[in-house]
Amino acid sequence: MLDNLKNEINLKLTSAPYFQGHDLPSVEFAPAPAHTGADISLSWAMACAKILRKSPLEIAKEACKVIRETNAVTDAQAVAPGFINITLDDSFIIKSAIDRRIKSREAEDCKHRILIEFVSANPTGPLHVASGRGASLGDSLVKIHRALGYCCDSEYYVNDAGNQAELLAASVKARKEGKEPPENGYHGSYIIDLVKQMPADLKEEDYGRWAMETLIKTQQQDMKDFHVDFTRWFRESDLHEDRAPQKALQYLTEKGYTYEKEGAIWFGSTKDDEAQDDKDRVLVRKDGRPTYFMADIAYHKNKYDRGYDELIDILGADHHGYVPRMKAAVHALGHKESSFVPIIHQLVHLTEKGEQVKMSKRAGHFVTLRELMNDVGTDVCRFFFASRTPNAHMLFDLDLAKTQSNENPVFYVQYVHARIHSIFRAAQEKNIEMTQIRVPLAPQERALLLKLVWFKEVLRNCIRDLSPHHLTTYLTELAGLFHAFYDTCRVLDEQNPEVTGSRLFICQRVAERIKKGLEFIGVSAPEKM
Repeated sequence: MLDNLKNEINLKLTSAPYFQGHDLPSVEFAPAPAHTGADISLSWAMACAKILRKSPLEIAKEACKVIRETNAVTDAQAVAPGFINITLDDSFIIKSAIDRRIKSREAEDCKHRILIEFVSANPTGPLHVASGRGASLGDSLVKIHRALGYCCDSEYYVNDAGNQAELLAASVKARKEGKEPPENGYHGSYIIDLVKQMPADLKEEDYGRWAMETLIKTQQQDMKDFHVDFTRWFRESDLHEDRAPQKALQYLTEKGYTYEKEGAIWFGSTKDDEAQDDKDRVLVRKDGRPTYFMADIAYHKNKYDRGYDELIDILGADHHGYVPRMKAAVHALGHKESSFVPIIHQLVHLTEKGEQVKMSKRAGHFVTLRELMNDVGTDVCRFFFASRTPNAHMLFDLDLAKTQSNENPVFYVQYVHARIHSIFRAAQEKNIEMTQIRVPLAPQERALLLKLVWFKEVLRNCIRDLSPHHLTTYLTELAGLFHAFYDTCRVLDEQNPEVTGSRLFICQRVAERIKKGLEFIGVSAPEKM
């Protein structure tokens, strides 16, 4: 309903004599700062100042005259240097808070298809903690995109081609013979675990493929237990079987993007002023083998060929150099560079008792995602990962993660959902039923309902910034408002059934919002704790 109000105010402003005849920006809503006592804040007047050649404060005062005529608005005030603070009618807040609809895009918008690729770890070892951060980010973005009506799929790219299988085979063989793996092999003790699982009759030439398939199954189970589902696990080997790298190379050659030098075939992106990488890259080595870059170009061409219009790649912290070369490749493939959207998530540092946890006994040089899930639980992992923007380094406090108190934000939010369900059970025992929300609202009721109104805007902010951290912040703040409401407003009062029924209705809507919000970040909403 905020959208309807926004459209109504936009229409009124553009129709008002003071603003007619000017191409003005649309009004955008933001929550008003707490000290203003208002509900919505607009910076619209300041955006119009240059166009109208008037002071923002004068524009804001004129706009307030128009906005006050809107039924849902009880007051609008202009504040220096040009903000507009709007107070909403209680009935509008109630109607908006109980509206369960989230999707806002029309069906034809599904012509724009989005593919989010994430994790895509090499199938040569267990998933590590950083992979968990990428998995959490990607899965949450997919869920939020879908909730808002976007056509969005998820994909895990399995790098099961190249010389990795050979190195894995050599590492397994060495461990089977009681030796150290080769220097460029895989040294984690998980290789020893693999050897213990090997079938007795497995032929030596099958070591690498068997080990890789076993590790892929392990990664798939990790993702399932981490509450992450992929639309597709796409194998690089399928690309090569379809000769996709050769086809992509032919396409680039026909477009004039390749040349030969020193026996190799190069991608000449530096010759293109519109899509310039910092240097040309080898596509096919002297011995005829395609490079990883060539395979990546073929893979992204495959994505576009499958009908996806926007490709979001979630990459690890060491992939900054990958971005300009892939943007150049996307341009060479005939697509807008803006259709390729890379997200680089930073490292995760685990801390315990104030010190950084550096090593895993099992992996040898990194902490596995499985170890972290077993240690603190999937819910905590997902919530903590979602709480930080991807471009910020993350300190994951293991001590806080294990704390069963309100200091732990996961516990803090989940406890509200569980408490509300305990209220429902008590109400059922007393045969107390919900009723419609009554007015006037107590201040704590109003604050809680107003927070519910902003849910869709929060989801949109997650899409805008490609980060679910707005949602974890929202859920934490909603939980805080519920605690204040619960401490001040008695919910179950048999002497006042109308108030009780109304507050049960409010509790139900809060529980629904918390459950849905937690669902978007892959966290459970327990009914008992």
